[in-house]
Amino acid sequence: MTTSEPATVDTPLKKLVGEKTAKALAAHLDLHTAGDLIYHFPRRYDERGEHTDIRSLDVGEQVTVLAQVRRTDVRPMRQRRGKLLEVTVGDDSGGTLTCTFFGNQAWRERELRPGRWGLFAGKVTEFRGKRQLNGPEYVLLGEGGDGEAAANEEVEEFAGALIPVYPAAAAVPTWVIARCVRVVLDTFTPPEDPQPATVRATRNLIGIGTALREIHRPSSKEALYRARRRLKWDEAFAVQLTLVQRKHRAAAWPARSRPPRAGALLDAFDARLPYELTGGQRAVGAEIAADLATAHPMHRLLQGEVGSGKTVVALRAMLQVVDAGGQAALLAPTEVLAAQHHRGILDLLGPLARGGELGAADGATSVELVTGSLGAAARRRALAEVAAGRAGIVLGTHALLYEGVDFADLGLVVVDEQHRFGVEQRDALRSKADQPPHVLVMTATPIPRTVAMTVYGDLEVSTLSQLPQGRSPIASHVVPAAEKPAFLDRAWRRLREEVAAGHQAYVVCPRIGDPGSGSEEEPPREDDNGRRPPLAVTEVAPLLAEGPLHGLRIGILHGRLPADEKDAVMRAFADGELDVLVATTVVEVGVNVPNATVMIVLDADRFGVSQLHQLRGRVGRGSAAGLCLLVTEAAEGSSARERLDAVASTTDGFKLAELDLEQRREGDVLGATQSGRRSHLRLLSLLRDTDLIRDARAEAIALVDEDPELERYPALAASVAALVDSERAEYLEKG
Repeated sequence: MTTSEPATVDTPLKKLVGEKTAKALAAHLDLHTAGDLIYHFPRRYDERGEHTDIRSLDVGEQVTVLAQVRRTDVRPMRQRRGKLLEVTVGDDSGGTLTCTFFGNQAWRERELRPGRWGLFAGKVTEFRGKRQLNGPEYVLLGEGGDGEAAANEEVEEFAGALIPVYPAAAAVPTWVIARCVRVVLDTFTPPEDPQPATVRATRNLIGIGTALREIHRPSSKEALYRARRRLKWDEAFAVQLTLVQRKHRAAAWPARSRPPRAGALLDAFDARLPYELTGGQRAVGAEIAADLATAHPMHRLLQGEVGSGKTVVALRAMLQVVDAGGQAALLAPTEVLAAQHHRGILDLLGPLARGGELGAADGATSVELVTGSLGAAARRRALAEVAAGRAGIVLGTHALLYEGVDFADLGLVVVDEQHRFGVEQRDALRSKADQPPHVLVMTATPIPRTVAMTVYGDLEVSTLSQLPQGRSPIASHVVPAAEKPAFLDRAWRRLREEVAAGHQAYVVCPRIGDPGSGSEEEPPREDDNGRRPPLAVTEVAPLLAEGPLHGLRIGILHGRLPADEKDAVMRAFADGELDVLVATTVVEVGVNVPNATVMIVLDADRFGVSQLHQLRGRVGRGSAAGLCLLVTEAAEGSSARERLDAVASTTDGFKLAELDLEQRREGDVLGATQSGRRSHLRLLSLLRDTDLIRDARAEAIALVDEDPELERYPALAASVAALVDSERAEYLEKG
């Protein structure tokens, strides 16, 4: 696998590594050119003799471990002819894995002698309490682990002290990738360095060519650190330049000013509020009011814990726009939430929301709900009110985006729970205005500072951290159902105690269940790791009704119910006609029943950190304390259990958001999951590289102020376009 032809970033891999290998790299890792491969950085680096902590591996993980053969054992197979070879490998952490090979493979037994070190790649499974790799791919690294590399091409790339371990696939293990990288690097001509010389000098950055070589074949730990720092800088700088450029351009867009008007709806609303706004609500409200009064479109992110009063802040902004002659639209992710916003806003506004009706207050507006389940006549009437401008406030789901929903003068778009919407959906609503409307994005999922700086860097960020008076504390506990079944029995008794005291409860399941009785749909089977299917609402509810919750009034709620049925169930629960609501995450956002004090989340390990934090925010919304019980069969010490322990230990949403970010692929924040393509944040850690991101933002602001379109830096402009392509740039702009 050699070539003397010089390689550039655009050279097809088939010219360098051969057609068969190039096809495998393309099919399994989406790598097509020399540049794709050179920018496919190692996930980590191993050192022979240094432990890789096998004990920390989770069942189901696709792993590559550096380990030493401890012993081999050959025995006949029970069910069929032939022999089974079991090879136990271990590391300095004391952890071991069993590698199993089926069939008569005496040559493999001779090769895998105790004492030899190797890289072993495969999927971690569990059999009779022991973790194992079935038929793993492997490559041995020399005799007896003495540091001397075997003198053959297969392991030549591992001769150095630091062994690169790449993101790989079963068909293309890490050592094949390392071999291909070595071939490409032998003839690779690095691109022109895109970083301005002044930035490189100021920030002490090494050249791009050196960085790309050292990240794959580091000559020392110090050289590797400098290479990673340089390549992280490129990523951070590209994102920040994109955001700063877009903020710069947006400042020049025209928008209709919507200043406050004394003695109008907003003042009347403030006068009838039954409670005082918190200091945070007043401060954020003043920021938004000032933004709305300018002739440039507001683009603001409002974040706050569950129950911090974001809806009232948004409603006050909507009333300011209505006072100024415009309309405001609130886009909610579900019909349940849209309907609840509608009821809540009508209650808050009272006679101020009865424009055109008898008994309306002076200057009242009307509030319309537009959802997909509206009947034809109701829909026609609502759309006529919106088109004529009589409806000052319009609430709805994605149904607001359809053709035929026209506004007279759309001045403000409020997007609730923005992470639940696709970018295109949000943009479609904004495009319904003649001029760019003001945009307020709300989220109850707290966003760590560097994420806000990196993803929402073109938005102004406001944070509500203070909870309104009357909110009660929420206690959370993990219920280890597999280890201590008695704890689960106690959880159901605890729920009954709350109901006996006049309160209500939620039981949350991860799955709806099979559609309808008599369905031919097969129930989900165990997954590849032997785990049972997740619990389902339609299966759990009858079991509870016959068992631990017998005699209680139980309702069910999930996304497959017709809209009118969903609404009826929510109304019944809100009115106290049901004791227990067994539901999916349809209750995750916005559902407000102050009398609900306890939530039991079944299979809690199947939910993300942010979801669990959102879910438990449904209880403790009244004067009585809230209780959230996280039921799991995850083993103690597993990452799933640690995640649940962390959720139970704190109600600080910002701490949990950081934990959530640590456990997700950070690159997803650039929209990779929406575009279905590889993330371009390959090295940058939004948690660990705070200082570097801050410095990159400062340099980006200075450069864009001096040269807004980077006309004097064509190589930099091209690099930004490659790292943050037009699709992601659009994602950042619209988000």
